[in-house]
Amino acid sequence: MILLGILFSLFGMGFMCWLIFNAAVYVLPFYVGGWAAIAAYHSGAGFIGAGIAGLAVGVVTVIAGQLAILAIPVTAIRAAIALLFAVPAAVAGYSATLGLAEIGIPSHAWGVAFGVIGAAMVGGTAWARMTFAAPTLVGQALAGGSD
Repeated sequence: MILLGILFSLFGMGFMCWLIFNAAVYVLPFYVGGWAAIAAYHSGAGFIGAGIAGLAVGVVTVIAGQLAILAIPVTAIRAAIALLFAVPAAVAGYSATLGLAEIGIPSHAWGVAFGVIGAAMVGGTAWARMTFAAPTLVGQALAGGSD
């Protein structure tokens, strides 16, 4: 029974790592959409209206970021836009890695060290996905094709 618990724990941590790497690009749109939903709710839009507003703002943030990377020819500006998406992803990666590390590592210093490594990996993944995948994704969407 203990072996089954260990296996499920490893599977759960692996799934969380996979989820963090795949969702890293969407941390900034989720954050912006969440704040838009809170603002809409406090302005009287109601629960459903706030959810729709937050979802719309999040989707617009993703599309605007990818279109900006596609449309701007200057590499430094494209890298800066991708960095806007990568920094919140790095913060989320640090928090998630630190939380997972504190489950099995008693030393806080080692947990922080693993958190920094996780932040670099997740932030780098988000930056690479924004810089390399945005032209392909937006180009396919504008062309109407699905490869």
